[in-house]
Amino acid sequence: MISSETIASYLARLAAKQPTPGGGAAAALHAAQGAALVAMVARYTTGNKYEQHAPLVQRITQAADDLVVEALRLADADEHAFQAVIDSYKLPSDTEELKAARAAGIQSALTQAARTPAELITVAGSVVDLATELFDVANANVISDVAAAADAARAAATTARVNIDINVVAIKDPEARSLLAGQTDGIEEKVVMAADALSARVRERILG
Repeated sequence: MISSETIASYLARLAAKQPTPGGGAAAALHAAQGAALVAMVARYTTGNKYEQHAPLVQRITQAADDLVVEALRLADADEHAFQAVIDSYKLPSDTEELKAARAAGIQSALTQAARTPAELITVAGSVVDLATELFDVANANVISDVAAAADAARAAATTARVNIDINVVAIKDPEARSLLAGQTDGIEEKVVMAADALSARVRERILG
């Protein structure tokens, strides 16, 4: 499982000539890193100097920690979902009945493979939202990490969008395609815009 292996082991598997893990898992780890950076900045925004913001900072810290866990879950889920797609294409098709079962299996696996990155876009958006909330009160010594968190979440969202698209184009069920579109259309663009805006605010604050 990605969530419990070493970074070196994960990267070796990512670089290997094998289908999983791939871009979807990498996107989830982008989100996990973004959330972890938010949590780190929040933990540096504590003590007497920031006492008036303590409730906000505590809430953000807990929420960011929870998003790390959720993003890692999605990293594992994406790897499993894509492996299921691969396995479904290997199902036998010697008879008409087997062909029908194989086709149904492929469609089911593709739909699930698209759902995971759809969930990830929402997680990425939450990371950016938390980073934006934290910006105004964050410890100035680690303010650059707020931008790093936003940029990591941005990468998660845009990569997840591509992974949704590549699965959706192969889904034949119009209802399933419509449902996925309704869950994700416009969300990724909002995440990107919010992340870019926050990064710009951080740079402006740093450069004065």
